[in-house]
Amino acid sequence: MREKLLKYFPDLSQQQLDQYELLAKEFLSWNEKINLISRKDTENLFEHHILHSLAIAKVCKFKPQCEVMDIGTGGGFPGLPLAIMFPETKFYLVDSIGKKIKVVQALIETLGLKNVKAEQIRAENVNQQFDFIVSRAVTYLPDFMQWTKGKISKIQYHDLANGVLYLKGGDLTEELSTIKNKIKIYDIDNYFEEEFFQTKKVIHVKCVKLKKKQK
Repeated sequence: MREKLLKYFPDLSQQQLDQYELLAKEFLSWNEKINLISRKDTENLFEHHILHSLAIAKVCKFKPQCEVMDIGTGGGFPGLPLAIMFPETKFYLVDSIGKKIKVVQALIETLGLKNVKAEQIRAENVNQQFDFIVSRAVTYLPDFMQWTKGKISKIQYHDLANGVLYLKGGDLTEELSTIKNKIKIYDIDNYFEEEFFQTKKVIHVKCVKLKKKQK
């Protein structure tokens, strides 16, 4: 795991590498008690879940003190890997399933992450604004966009416009055709060489159009 992480993210610190290893170990332990991911997929935890989450970090380097919400985080993806990558960015991980959030909260404590909060709440009930909202194929994207209304900050700090960063694969033509916002698709196999990523994308949906400020 360390070798691949350093291959794609050579500036990771020793502490971050330790945290990724601990995340994998503790997640697998919890997965034996609560089915967070398919047990058939546990041997692919790093590639299919941790590294896949980090594709978002290739598209956008979140700045310190900026705020990111992960909707439908499940067992903590993509939020936890991103929170390790960006320790000065604030992450808010939400899911409607309480047992999953309890695991995520335990992982946050074990990993010693001070920049993450996890809560059992439906996304539409969140009354807060964020620079970006991230997620990993939790539903049909047009439906997902309804959950994000009013939750994207209009204050712009990044070169990439505030909005949604969504991990998904396959043919997205029909799914994206009804979304009126400006969309850009990033092919993950441009960043990671593993075969798993050949059909995987990061979809950026632009949600604001305002002047950029410094943070």
